[in-house]
Amino acid sequence: MNLDHFGMDTITLAGPLEAKLRAVRAAGFTQIMLMARDLVGHPDGFDAAVRAVKASGLRVTGFQVMRDYEGLTGTLHNYKVDVVKSMLKMAQAVGAPMLLVCSSSMPHATGERERIVKDLQALAMLALPLNIRIGYEALSWGRHVNLYPQSWEIVAQADRVNLGVVIDSFHILANRSTLDEIDEIDARKIILVQLSDFMWERIEGPEQRIETARHLRVFPGEGVHSAELADLVRRLDRIGYRGDYSFEVMNDDYQNMPLETAAARARASAKWVTDQVLRRSLPVREQRPAFDHRTGGASTIARPGLS
Repeated sequence: MNLDHFGMDTITLAGPLEAKLRAVRAAGFTQIMLMARDLVGHPDGFDAAVRAVKASGLRVTGFQVMRDYEGLTGTLHNYKVDVVKSMLKMAQAVGAPMLLVCSSSMPHATGERERIVKDLQALAMLALPLNIRIGYEALSWGRHVNLYPQSWEIVAQADRVNLGVVIDSFHILANRSTLDEIDEIDARKIILVQLSDFMWERIEGPEQRIETARHLRVFPGEGVHSAELADLVRRLDRIGYRGDYSFEVMNDDYQNMPLETAAARARASAKWVTDQVLRRSLPVREQRPAFDHRTGGASTIARPGLS
């Protein structure tokens, strides 16, 4: 594992899109996670934003975020389908290989499993001709799906080639979820891993989770859950995950830092993950095929550690 496996999220940085892209590239990163507002909010328009991204030389990790999509009916469902079609077109225009979809927190959404599965199947079919994958993430304040094993079960049941699960360390830590069920996930169906931490041991209630998630996250290595983060990444390594890690760090303080300072913190965090987590590998283990999300094929694990 090296820096090429890590990417920043534009949501961490303040300022115009072009400045964010330059800062991320200058810090040594090769990829960037984009949000819809990066494009639609560009002062020179959508097409100018797309040109800026393509001219940056950065690979687009993915595009976010579609909220409150699944489990709806009638007019509200039709409205959300129109919205997601627009987001898919934007993702395609900027070369994003993945659209991130968060589990619904809307009170109008049903928790009926078959309905959620059907909605995600339909979304995957919409994305397939565009060569876009759908990454389904369990929000820790999701109304019906708020644990990563639930999101994995739904993805497995939906069984679509371009539908996978997103693992987000914040939501796992916020819910104090056990990591044991990571071992049950097919690594080929993990589309992305998002990493962040926070500065206190426990978060009580959905309101505090939302507040912390949107304003007070920190980079891995800066928070108080370093041991759990280390365990998470080691487990992902053991099951054969070789895809991207994106730092989804929303923090108001970082928004008040120079771009270069915030990007340097991300760079230090990537080094923390590789040096302090992955290179402290577990003893030699049974070889297991690893799935490389960038090549779409298997690779061989023949090592106790990582480089």
